[in-house]
Amino acid sequence: MYKYKAPTAAPWVLQHLVFDILLVFSTAYEERIYIHQVLSFIDNRFNMHTTNHILFLASVLAGLGAVASARDVPSNLKTFYNQVAAQGACKNKLATGFFSMDDGPGDVSYCGNTPTSPSVIYLKASGREFTNMDIDCDGVQNGPPVNDKRCFSSEDTQAITSFQYLVKGYNKGVDDLNAKIHSYVVFGNLGSKPGWKTFDPERFGVRPLSVMAVVCGNKLFYGIWGDTNGDDGDNPLVGETSLALATACYGQSMNGNNGHDENDVLYIAFPGADAVPGANGAKWNAGSFDEFEKSIGALGDRLVAARIGANGLVSEPAAGNDTTSPGGAPATTGESVTSEAGPARVRRTSGGYHGHGPKVVKERRGAY
Repeated sequence: MYKYKAPTAAPWVLQHLVFDILLVFSTAYEERIYIHQVLSFIDNRFNMHTTNHILFLASVLAGLGAVASARDVPSNLKTFYNQVAAQGACKNKLATGFFSMDDGPGDVSYCGNTPTSPSVIYLKASGREFTNMDIDCDGVQNGPPVNDKRCFSSEDTQAITSFQYLVKGYNKGVDDLNAKIHSYVVFGNLGSKPGWKTFDPERFGVRPLSVMAVVCGNKLFYGIWGDTNGDDGDNPLVGETSLALATACYGQSMNGNNGHDENDVLYIAFPGADAVPGANGAKWNAGSFDEFEKSIGALGDRLVAARIGANGLVSEPAAGNDTTSPGGAPATTGESVTSEAGPARVRRTSGGYHGHGPKVVKERRGAY
């Protein structure tokens, strides 16, 4: 049995957290009764109401879920990260002039390992910088988990994502992506403003809802290409993910109006049909981020291993791997996009927020 003393030097919050975790994993009846008694004592002594206790436990479970789904960055991807950082601006710019933040220098490029038919496409700024991570809350609104209200702070959320029709067409009981559950990346830039910089990943063979790799906080997560940047702001912005993915990377402080400002996040897209999990290759009706992200993990691992060599150099496209747009010729940026799931549809764009707060001096991230 556990022996417990009244809170003294150790902060009560830490003690509460320890016993909350014990309660989650304890299976013995007597142990659970004892833990409940300890928690009740702490609650009464510090006037921690039942509602607060439930929210506290929910945050613990959310944090555990994020830790459980995180994976270490494999050595080949670490090497690739460091190589790309060291080379400064990328050599094969597919499109350039994009912004990590509205008040930034506009030096971010979509880069490929080759100028045509690349097998990987990634975002890279000048110097050692990549891009940041802003928060997208588009898609299903007021969906589960209902007690997570962090998207309410978003000022430009849209109730639909770019590829909603594909998600619904999978017939998995899900009408669209849920930013609080699905691990997705906002990738590509569309717009019709004069002089607006655009980039359509489909021109280079990236398929809607295909798996992407995200290196953030020294960890690797997988997401899917689920939304596209629009022209609703002052500048063409890049570097944005669903709330769920941002939370896994950087914790519960992420919300619809607060993201990760450091330009140290690597986003990688994989052209080709083999990067698409399809209707049955992902848990589209997952109940949590962890469940969905794990469902695409095996495919993500295969893509990272196959496309990025052991020495970090990017592999050439495999023979027979079609990296052109669905239907043959590349789609023209800003026009309707044809998908194998149905007729051409006008792609909707993300309304995610990219301006966090006062500009700060950013430390440059070092090598792994």
